[in-house]
Amino acid sequence: MSFVSDKVKNLPPYLFSEFQRKKKEMEASGVDVIDLGIGAPDLPTPNFVIDRLTEESRISDNHRYSTYSGCVEYKEAVADFYKKQYNVDLDPDTEVMAVIGSKEGIANLMQATLNHNDTVLVPNPGYPVYRTAVHLAGGESVSLPLDIHNDYIPLYDQVESAAVKRAKLMLLNYPSNPTAATVGYNTFLKAITFAEKNNLLLVHDAAYDMVTYNGYKSPSVMQVYGAKENAVEFGSLSKSFNMTGWRIGYMVGNKEIIKALSTFKSNIDTCQFLPIQKAAATALKSDFSEVAKNNKIYQERMEKLHKALQELGIYAEKPNGTIFLWAKVPDGFSSMSFANKLLEEAGVIVTPGNAFGSRGEGFIRVALTVTIERLDDVIGRIQRLDFKEVTQK
Repeated sequence: MSFVSDKVKNLPPYLFSEFQRKKKEMEASGVDVIDLGIGAPDLPTPNFVIDRLTEESRISDNHRYSTYSGCVEYKEAVADFYKKQYNVDLDPDTEVMAVIGSKEGIANLMQATLNHNDTVLVPNPGYPVYRTAVHLAGGESVSLPLDIHNDYIPLYDQVESAAVKRAKLMLLNYPSNPTAATVGYNTFLKAITFAEKNNLLLVHDAAYDMVTYNGYKSPSVMQVYGAKENAVEFGSLSKSFNMTGWRIGYMVGNKEIIKALSTFKSNIDTCQFLPIQKAAATALKSDFSEVAKNNKIYQERMEKLHKALQELGIYAEKPNGTIFLWAKVPDGFSSMSFANKLLEEAGVIVTPGNAFGSRGEGFIRVALTVTIERLDDVIGRIQRLDFKEVTQK
């Protein structure tokens, strides 16, 4: 008898893990592998955030349980951030809650809202954790098509009306992982209108909202009139303040959904370590000069790699946000065969686009998470490859 549940057995393979396995094998054989696969910032957490963590960790009362929805200081900081960044008013008591990173928050939100076989519209291409979270909650994912020719804005008319009628939730993510697409206010206005019309809860993942370039400022879905009735939004300090391992994020919006997730999480965890929450509050209340400095570094990397790929005939849109480039693979290659070629012949890890859904086929995602010097090495290695051969798809 197996002690493993069917839902775990039936999880699709986490492709990122497979590439990490290959990386270890190659490194063990002496290959210098440069990893541009996982979107993990390489820049340091700001010192003032670390200083606050150190200070708070020395206070014995902070080693007790947090309240389930997060401490008052952190929730107020999130509300202040929304007012400053988006001119949106939030009640920190009822419209804000802390989560242990947006990945955890989204996964547990599916558990708190879905019944067996409930349908969720999921962006394709999109972050693969969305589909696995729906699967683990017993739901069914239906693709919400995104296309390069429509700037990766949802193609609502390409979803079968029967699937829309069945759907309970709809997920969006801008700035987008993996496509790096950015949108304006009207995209969220249309999304809220679609959600209202079809009685859907819109769940927006804004993990990259602060990682932007070229004067672009990412809007919030909460800026749309009526959003609090039909939407929740997740944010994270992982990318904007280089705090991935700290595991701290937030959910804002609909009071009923906030309460439901808080109730669910009260039976699963006891929120994040209080000194981390208080350090995160300090980050959100800062002047964001550290964020701007980091964004300048990412933009410099993006410009360099984008130019080099273009010269090699590898097309990529120049993004206004995220830490990724989303590039078309050369003719004759599939996403996987090209990613394998880069790993096996150049020692460079990228993520094949099909890891993000069927509509990601024909692309690779490249993370801008190494220094300029290492990017120069990446470019040199790729320049030595022969793209003219046709690799079996």
